[in-house]
Amino acid sequence: MLNLRIGELMPENKEKEDFQYIVRIASMDLKGERDVVLALSDLKGVGIRLAETLTKKLNIDEKMRLGDLDEETTQKIKDYIESEEFEGIPRWMLNNRSEPVSGKDVNLVGQDLNVQIQDNINAMKKIRSYRGIRHETKHKVRGQRTRSNGRKGLTVGVQRKKE
Repeated sequence: MLNLRIGELMPENKEKEDFQYIVRIASMDLKGERDVVLALSDLKGVGIRLAETLTKKLNIDEKMRLGDLDEETTQKIKDYIESEEFEGIPRWMLNNRSEPVSGKDVNLVGQDLNVQIQDNINAMKKIRSYRGIRHETKHKVRGQRTRSNGRKGLTVGVQRKKE
């Protein structure tokens, strides 16, 4: 019969001394306990697919935790993401292709992406495009039906004709 203590069955949870619980990339705090791919996908503008491609491009193990990476590797990730021009990444993966001002293909992250989206909406409103007008009037923009969904305000029920 085995006579083991509970502590002997559980693996020891020894953390490295230089483990980082919070890693700051692109003005956002990322959890160091998460895998590199999942932690990078927490950034606005970086999805799981782009994060996997970045880790392969930078030769980083996807299964490692973000807090286990050394300072040099973390700085390499930070520099690459904040550079906006992701070289070696396919054009279709970027979120701001053919930027109106410079004409370059860039991938914006975090607050820069929020500002760019708001600028694009304001430009559509200014030129009075169909989408801009829909944004102004707070209607659906992408062709959804509006008869039964997306109702706001006091009159949300069905109105019958008066006889």
